[in-house]
Amino acid sequence: MKHKLVTSFALAALVASLSPLALAQNVAIVNGKAVPLTRVEALSQQVARSGRQVTPEIEQQIKDEVIAREIFMQEAQKQGLDTTADFKSQMELARQAILIRELFANYQKTNAVTDEEIKAEYDKFAAANSGKEYRASHILVEKEAVAAAIIAQLKKGGKFEDIAKKSSKDPGSGAKGGDLDWAPASNYVAEFAQALTGLSKGKLTETPVKSQFGYHVIRLDDVREAQLPKLEDVKPQVAQQLQQQKLTNYQEDLRKKAKIE
Repeated sequence: MKHKLVTSFALAALVASLSPLALAQNVAIVNGKAVPLTRVEALSQQVARSGRQVTPEIEQQIKDEVIAREIFMQEAQKQGLDTTADFKSQMELARQAILIRELFANYQKTNAVTDEEIKAEYDKFAAANSGKEYRASHILVEKEAVAAAIIAQLKKGGKFEDIAKKSSKDPGSGAKGGDLDWAPASNYVAEFAQALTGLSKGKLTETPVKSQFGYHVIRLDDVREAQLPKLEDVKPQVAQQLQQQKLTNYQEDLRKKAKIE
């Protein structure tokens, strides 16, 4: 009984000797070694960056994980695994990866994309994609004679959609009755685009149009001015693209400046 009392007093004295600040800075003491709370904070930040919410339950799991890692790390050190050549090589690779990640993160932080840059990029995109869009349908076959026969059949009142579903070799549009949806003429191969832009709304090609894919029977269903997304709707994507371009240019610049022998 006396021994137990002495032990209890000794434990109480030890706890009392630890300042509240010291206790607050550590998540636990494992085999006499303090495990700093900063490890929990760092792991929590990693979880948060992955998109998961750090709830009280998740935070406790993180604390348990940090403590478990300390236990396992101490055992690995006890066995001398931290002195092997393989361990040192892996540590060097990890150090490089972390430093490089920090370098790029710091560059992005100090070279953020501006609203002016985003608008300039959007204006460039708008200029390149302005103009007309065409809603077209087509029937693709392998032989010119077959395409010519289809044109004759359509002129006699054949239904374009039914023929496309039955005869078109284009699996994407064929299943939809030949419909290619809205697109600028530049989306198509030159021969197709030239024939398409020469049609009037509702008309179809008088002769088969040959391309690298085969022979097309083309019908122009409608024409409109290009429908571009508003700047506000695509601003995040444009900003991300510009930021990646800046980072790529920065990496290339560093490579060019480096003296490699």
